[in-house]
Amino acid sequence: MTSAYTSTAYLGPIQLYTKYGTYDRIFLETEENYMKQTYRNRCLIAGANGTQALTVPIVKPDTLKCLTRDIRISDHGNWRHLHWNALVSAYRMSPFFEYYADDLAPFYEKKYEFLMDFNERLRELICQLIDIQPDIQSTSVYNPQVEHDFREMISPKSKETDASFIPVPYYQVFQDKLGFLPNLSIVDLLFNMGPESICILKASACQED
Repeated sequence: MTSAYTSTAYLGPIQLYTKYGTYDRIFLETEENYMKQTYRNRCLIAGANGTQALTVPIVKPDTLKCLTRDIRISDHGNWRHLHWNALVSAYRMSPFFEYYADDLAPFYEKKYEFLMDFNERLRELICQLIDIQPDIQSTSVYNPQVEHDFREMISPKSKETDASFIPVPYYQVFQDKLGFLPNLSIVDLLFNMGPESICILKASACQED
């Protein structure tokens, strides 16, 4: 049985979702200290002018170190409304936006207290829509040295090469203008490819030795 370690992510990148179909078991890291400027509270989508980052605002922790599972979502800046409008603007012309919009819209109407709860409920929905059933288990202790460790590798700032991920191009709404933009949020793949999303995920993944 193969296992991999990942962190929570807000509408995580395609790279992350390839792991869900590659490994027999995914350990979701719940005992790590929160890291800023990562996919834990941001995602990347393709807007008309290029890559656009959507960031979930968080309540600043009282201490320098705070576990990711204890991070609370802030209501600052009417972000739910802004994020949903950004998704609509970016993907309303995509082939499958109308098909999935009603499933995702409630997440931008309901208030979640904790970031990880919000992320994981979104992940569960997206896995269901894509038709993948990963065996995901939460960690109980933090182990700094594990095999197949993607907790920091899957990051917008990572300089590590992930040999088990080779992004396969697929249709994107603004591709004629922007060219193909790899490894965006999973919703980019979902809205553009619909039921074929799982095929792209499988084609983009290769098992590590």
